[in-house]
Amino acid sequence: MGNMASPSTWLLLFTLASTLLIVSCSAATDKDRKEYIVYMGDLPKGQVSVSSLHASLLQEVTGSSASEYLLHSYKRSFNGFVAKLTEEESKKLSGMDGVVSVFPNGKKKLLTTRSWDFIGFPVESNTTTTESDIIVGMLDTGIWPESDSFSDEGFGSPPSKWKGTCQSSSNFTCNNKIIGAKYYRADKSIPPDDFPSPRDTEGHGTHTASTAAGNKVSGASLLGLGKGTARGGTPSARIAVYKICWSDGCHDADILAAFDDAIADGVDIISLSVGGFIPLDYFEDSIAIGAFHSMKNGILTSNAGGNSGPGLASITNFSPWSLSVAASVIDRKFVTKLHLGNNQTYQGELPLNTFEMNYSFPLIYGGDAPNTSVGSNAEYSRYCYEGTLNTSQVTGKIVVCDELTNGAGAKSAGAVGTVMPDEGYTDLSFPFPLPTSCLDYNYTSKLQEYMNSTSTPTANIQKTTEAKNELAPYVVWFSSRGPNPITPDILSPDIAAPGVNILAAWTEASSLTGVPGDDRVVSYNIISGTSMACPHASGAAAYVKSFNPTWSPAAIKSALMTTATPIGGEINTDLEFAYGAGQLNPLTAAHPGLVYDAEETDYIKFLCGQGYNSTKLYLVTGENITCSATTNGTVWDLNYPSFAVSTSHGAGVSRTFTRTVTNVGSPTSTYKANVAGPPELSITVEPDVLSFKSLGETQTFTVTVGVAALSNFVTSGSLVWDDGVYKVRSPIVAYVIDNSQA
Repeated sequence: MGNMASPSTWLLLFTLASTLLIVSCSAATDKDRKEYIVYMGDLPKGQVSVSSLHASLLQEVTGSSASEYLLHSYKRSFNGFVAKLTEEESKKLSGMDGVVSVFPNGKKKLLTTRSWDFIGFPVESNTTTTESDIIVGMLDTGIWPESDSFSDEGFGSPPSKWKGTCQSSSNFTCNNKIIGAKYYRADKSIPPDDFPSPRDTEGHGTHTASTAAGNKVSGASLLGLGKGTARGGTPSARIAVYKICWSDGCHDADILAAFDDAIADGVDIISLSVGGFIPLDYFEDSIAIGAFHSMKNGILTSNAGGNSGPGLASITNFSPWSLSVAASVIDRKFVTKLHLGNNQTYQGELPLNTFEMNYSFPLIYGGDAPNTSVGSNAEYSRYCYEGTLNTSQVTGKIVVCDELTNGAGAKSAGAVGTVMPDEGYTDLSFPFPLPTSCLDYNYTSKLQEYMNSTSTPTANIQKTTEAKNELAPYVVWFSSRGPNPITPDILSPDIAAPGVNILAAWTEASSLTGVPGDDRVVSYNIISGTSMACPHASGAAAYVKSFNPTWSPAAIKSALMTTATPIGGEINTDLEFAYGAGQLNPLTAAHPGLVYDAEETDYIKFLCGQGYNSTKLYLVTGENITCSATTNGTVWDLNYPSFAVSTSHGAGVSRTFTRTVTNVGSPTSTYKANVAGPPELSITVEPDVLSFKSLGETQTFTVTVGVAALSNFVTSGSLVWDDGVYKVRSPIVAYVIDNSQA
């Protein structure tokens, strides 16, 4: 999720809260009706009017007023509709033939110069001539088309496979880089502070699009910070924009409408830096549903894992047919120094201070400057909330506050700067509307001692500078963790990618922070979140696709996972539940040697084994599905590029996994299995040598993992297939499952 533009936004993004719609059970007045999504699976075969089918079905439960309540029909890539229903009507619909699931139209939330270089993907990386045929579908807040990152200079006409359109308006046009753009709002109620067009007012969508597929732009920076060449993973690729998010959130109905169009339009990769507040069943989650139909049509969906870490099982995007991405730290951090009148200097990482403060200014404690004219006292003014500070006392001074806020209170009171506690937030930085210093508890105590030692305390807040983060890479604390809350023996997240302090393109529709009085409008911004990690993986997936245009979504996902750079567990003691297979490595992923491939039928067998019945799976797939003891697939037999085993506390367990790999490396090759792991894991591979005589040849093997009673919550090892040229690595994770996850 994503935008770290202000502390208030940051706190909002990282707060877990239920947003499930509460539906009244009283008489069916308009007030009783809420928006529901009726998901009906695959499109019906033959010459069937899907809209008429939806209206007829709705009329069965609502009567003659059905047309008033039908808000949108999904009919290009899958089957379903959005309607205003009572709770009783929704229950009745959910039990009708042809309906897979009915769920509320809830909301989801929005979950670079140095980052690509850090993961070993320099500007000069080898590319293909067909990269410009790749289309990346961005489902987000829209885009700022005038950005240099989206210039179409040097681009030819869109690829012939493109079937999409541009929803042009008085303030938006497409070009040969942004080849399509649409916006979605099922209830037609556009927020007053937003544009009724694909144009981005928030910045998030512009940032993610330029990270995935933006042009190379030299000299990009946030007012001098992070200066370098901004670029996407596939700078020559085309971008298709689907605006699903607004200032009040991202509605499930709009997410599904965008998937419906993007699949039919002909995109190659879908990037979605959006997620829910709680984990949902696969076919009651708009993103998992959309990603399933994308997979069915040969399109990989790359998802942000979530910003609700570091708690276990906090991940909300984890369907096995999509790519779930965690956020890692790169080797660049930003520091802001506070220089005091006693010649002491303290620094913190939280602010991105773009201001030059050429002189020292007096310090004042917010608790000593209450705005008594509105009834404020020290108990309120110490926190520097808006309206609580006395303007005449604060103007021209640096105000010291006892709580981390977005700085609006200090700004509106006339302060020239502010000092706040960092409240434990580490590893990331974001802008404030005035010069700001954020200090840890040790430094704030020393600041207080200094202010108490003199009647004329002064300070200078220096402009932010860059520093080296020697510990990188590791996964940042806010990145959501596994295990997979629905299917515990599938490892989640899948992979980690840079998601902290990422510089990319930004909207010019609003100021940098959005705080009144902040008149800085920027072309590039630095923000953090798994929202920023996701488009790195999307860009890498597009890069792999450009070299291997016929590969399935599972093959591309496998290539990204099995070539990932391992991350150590010194900082991330939750191991693969933080970083999955490891850190994204796009260059190697384009040529992985072997891939773990999977098609729709493999996921259907998996779903049968998970308890989904034949009737529902027929609706989802449009194919005759028979779930039985002989055809049901176990989770351990899904051809996944990683291995996970859950066990009870104090108990041992043994699991056997069946896997098949496809040779995409050297035509004639012999791979040997190398296993590594702690004493608690016994790992046996049979056979432990795989010989190939041609490209496309497949070989099947089993991995038996014996797990002794674990002394720690989680432990891990690995399997590496090595032919002397390619190293194909898969993590093997064993952990003690919490009873609540069983």
